[in-house]
Amino acid sequence: MAKPQLGKKKLVHGERSFFMQPGESLERGIMNVYVLSENEGLILRAQEEFKEAADRVRKPGDRWMIRGPASTCRPWRWRSSASGPPSRWTLTEGIYVRDIKTGQHSPSPSPTGPLRLRRDLHAEPDEELWEKQLPPAVEALLVKQKDPMPDRFERSKAAEAPESKPRDRTRTVSLRVPHNAAVQIYDYKAKVARVVFGPEMVMLNPDEQFTQLSLSGGKPKKPNTIKLQIQLSYNWYFDTSKCLEDAKEAAKLFSVPDFVGDMCKAVASRVRGAVAAVGFDDFHRHSARILRGALFGFNEAGKIRDEFRMPQNNLVITSVDIQNVEPVEQRTRDALQKSEATARQEAERLEQEARGKLERQKISDEAEAERARRELLELQRSGQAKAEAQSRAEAARFEGQAAVEQARFRAEALGIESSAELERVKLAREAELAYQREQNQLDVSRQKELSGIEVEKFRRFVDAIGADTIRAIASAGPEMQVKMLQSLGLKSTLITDGNSPINLFSTAHGLIGADFLRGGSRPARSEEAD
Repeated sequence: MAKPQLGKKKLVHGERSFFMQPGESLERGIMNVYVLSENEGLILRAQEEFKEAADRVRKPGDRWMIRGPASTCRPWRWRSSASGPPSRWTLTEGIYVRDIKTGQHSPSPSPTGPLRLRRDLHAEPDEELWEKQLPPAVEALLVKQKDPMPDRFERSKAAEAPESKPRDRTRTVSLRVPHNAAVQIYDYKAKVARVVFGPEMVMLNPDEQFTQLSLSGGKPKKPNTIKLQIQLSYNWYFDTSKCLEDAKEAAKLFSVPDFVGDMCKAVASRVRGAVAAVGFDDFHRHSARILRGALFGFNEAGKIRDEFRMPQNNLVITSVDIQNVEPVEQRTRDALQKSEATARQEAERLEQEARGKLERQKISDEAEAERARRELLELQRSGQAKAEAQSRAEAARFEGQAAVEQARFRAEALGIESSAELERVKLAREAELAYQREQNQLDVSRQKELSGIEVEKFRRFVDAIGADTIRAIASAGPEMQVKMLQSLGLKSTLITDGNSPINLFSTAHGLIGADFLRGGSRPARSEEAD
């Protein structure tokens, strides 16, 4: 059974019907239930200490978030501090968020950032939106969204500027840097400046600011003190060839706040020095060369340079154009007008004199040409026959000389051919004789060498066998025959062959025996010697 307590609160969930007890009252009437979708959340703050269903104790002042999909009511123990659907951004959008515990600022990037892909962004329980303050001039420039290239010569007064919608200071400050442009961003927390070159989209961090340059427009603000008022126009650009690689070179682009005014002052100083060194007439005649030489300077060859460079911020001036040169003093203006009138009259007089001389010279040349033409016609009529005879004689003489030269050339050619043929035959015979001589010498040398080889062979053969052995071989046959005949008991014998027959009838008695005693027949001895 419940016990009534003073100041105690009770939450009744619907759908339900009940009766009010004595001493009870409805605090806020019937309240709606918070129904959160999948992409919604509700930040709550505890009013008193209580325990949730998950046995988690909430202290007074605690903050937490309920994320959908869910439904919840508003009890007396806590109060909602933020609700509603989350923000949806593109790639170049975001918000500035501050942590109420640490005080740190952080820009929430676009959900399509490179680190993660999300379609929405819920705030954390300890975070809140933070407004980023910008200087009024920067605010005006961001609202105008002017292109630095086509809108650089556009001038409009502040009163004529149309009213624009104020900027949401919680949204991330973004700037589109076009091509051929640069922007410097300074981080006041890290004390570091960075330069971004276009085309690029720049988003400012909470501690970053754009570097604003105040440029001089129109004529220089510092008046000139010379006698002449000169209005010049320049073509200039920033040399960014080394800026992408060197951060110091990139920082030079923003080192001079008013580079237009400084450039005009430097050029004016050079012009004043150059004009003061020459006379008025020389300056009036050669003003373009004097001003270009004063601005760009001269090289070693005495020619005007192509550019003027300011090393402080890499500003390069490529050309200068004189739009107007006007004297300041009335006396100088009158002298200039008088000088111009005198020069114009002198030029007209010289032009008329030159035109008259040209006409007279033209008439004189035409008369001289006509006289020369008449003399030429007379010479042509009187000397035509003589010229024809001379031409025929010259032609015959040329033909005779040509025939003589041709015969002489033919004789010289024939002599050259005969000499060449004789020389060729002579050389051929000499070569043939030399060849035959060398051949004979080679044959003689060969026969000598062969004879020497045979003699040496026979000598070595005899030396190898020995004289006694040869003698024994030579006498071995007859001795054997003698011994054979003696063994047979024969007193005499005759040995011959069929080629040399012997007539026994006419042979003297005892010839065979005598020949046998002398060593046998000659053919047999000859065979044994071989």
